[in-house]
Amino acid sequence: MNSSMDDTVLSGQQQDWQSPTVAELHRVALVIQYIGTHFHGWQRQPNLRTVQEEIETVLQSVIGYPVILYGAGRTDAGVHAAAQVAHFAAPVQIPAHRWTDILNHRLPRDIGIRAAAVVPERWHARFSALWRRYRYTIYTDLRPNLFVRPYVWHYYYGFLDESLMQAALTPLVGHHHLAAFHRSKSDRAHSWVEVQVAECRRQENFIQIELQASGFLYGMVRLIVGLLVEVGRGWRSPETFTQIWMEQRRDLVKYAAPPQGLCLLRVGYQEFPFSPDLWFDTQPQFVFSGMSEQKCCPN
Repeated sequence: MNSSMDDTVLSGQQQDWQSPTVAELHRVALVIQYIGTHFHGWQRQPNLRTVQEEIETVLQSVIGYPVILYGAGRTDAGVHAAAQVAHFAAPVQIPAHRWTDILNHRLPRDIGIRAAAVVPERWHARFSALWRRYRYTIYTDLRPNLFVRPYVWHYYYGFLDESLMQAALTPLVGHHHLAAFHRSKSDRAHSWVEVQVAECRRQENFIQIELQASGFLYGMVRLIVGLLVEVGRGWRSPETFTQIWMEQRRDLVKYAAPPQGLCLLRVGYQEFPFSPDLWFDTQPQFVFSGMSEQKCCPN
């Protein structure tokens, strides 16, 4: 290891390196968190602020030449990530674990690197992934709460029955054609998805919907939640929900849930160099005390 080169990078002095040969590179994986509020999604787009571009810009400023960051999935504008995974080719002179500090000292406050590690050259953040898991959080209290608003859909229009919503979700598990939950402007050639988990649960005033699949269609989770709320309100039955997607009735799926309630929870791999405490369930869950006013404020 060239310690002087490593120390120079950490001190913020830009290296004037030329693009190295493959032999001088190793593949580094990152576990990334970001608050999606002020981003136009993960993927680089012209003249728009994206997570990929922010990190790539910092990598280039440190290494001295353009770097491509490959993500496990593309999140939409306003969507958060608790444990997005990505990889890039890095100079071997910088130990992989140092990239956590190097990046966190330079990235904006709404992006954080949880960990960095070397992975085999055959390993790919996107193509090696076995599944992705998303969580959508709905806040059902009649009163607003500024401390949860950036991360939930505040749905106060009426009671939502989570048992009906779970009944609608259960048939989704399996290999299905889900064109009804596929937004336009997607470059994916088909709408077949292997759904592995579909769960809905309530914790006090919060309803959490978690979906795990081998891959997700463009806009899939938000469209599912938008239709699922109609089931929770009693406007549609769980059977009608199932019939809509089985018959590919995209015309009946009219509303997408807002983006701020959605979070890429984690990504699963057969080979992963990180311990579960770094990536498995790092999005805090909102649970209030449940104490009554009489208990917390005695006479």
